[in-house]
Amino acid sequence: MRKPVIAGNWKMHMTCSQAKEYLEVFLPLINATPLDRDLVIAPPFTAISTVSVESCGTRLELSSQNVHWEDDGAFTAEISPLMLLEHKVKYAIVGHSEPRKYFSESDEQINLRAKSAQSHGLIPIVCVGESDKQRESSETERVIRRQVEQGLEDLDPKKLVVAYEPIWAIGTGKTCASTEANRICSLIRKWVGFEDLIIQYGGSVKAENIDELMSMSDIDGVLVGGSSLNPINFARIANFKST
Repeated sequence: MRKPVIAGNWKMHMTCSQAKEYLEVFLPLINATPLDRDLVIAPPFTAISTVSVESCGTRLELSSQNVHWEDDGAFTAEISPLMLLEHKVKYAIVGHSEPRKYFSESDEQINLRAKSAQSHGLIPIVCVGESDKQRESSETERVIRRQVEQGLEDLDPKKLVVAYEPIWAIGTGKTCASTEANRICSLIRKWVGFEDLIIQYGGSVKAENIDELMSMSDIDGVLVGGSSLNPINFARIANFKST
């Protein structure tokens, strides 16, 4: 049975002091959250240590926002899996649309990052998704299938999360219809060929639509951006009502 993963990606937000204040509000709100789901926060690198210490002994898991494919070396501004493991990080987001867009990350590089994560015991959250232009040109399935085939090559699907994030719905206020998101997640599962693959949806997820999204048959959690920055809103998402 697939266990949903509810993850909040803080992106370039939250100082260490802000992260501590956030957790003071958030952690009590998830004390009674059902155990049928995993709860994850991906802080910026500078706040990982703070979140690790402040959440120690709770059910909250940590994710990084990226990971390099080498353990060390002359890779300015990167972070290695060994650095993350030192802070009890469990997950690593790779292939998010922002690094793809702003830093021209290729599917090959994303695959290297994901394989490095798995080889060190981290669970990669591999993001895939199409742009508005690609969707309008009826290229959605072709684009995502390429990202899946190249980005997930030689990965163990039992130690993997895939996040379907339509680029046109990230931070725009637009949300992919739950039925369409479910259809794409179903296709991804079919292409990978592993029924128990955990597939999240990401793209303007908020308290108002979480219950509907999580009622879909092939959506196994969410990767939340802006709505994860408010501890009360993210707690409501974490406490989604399963049907």
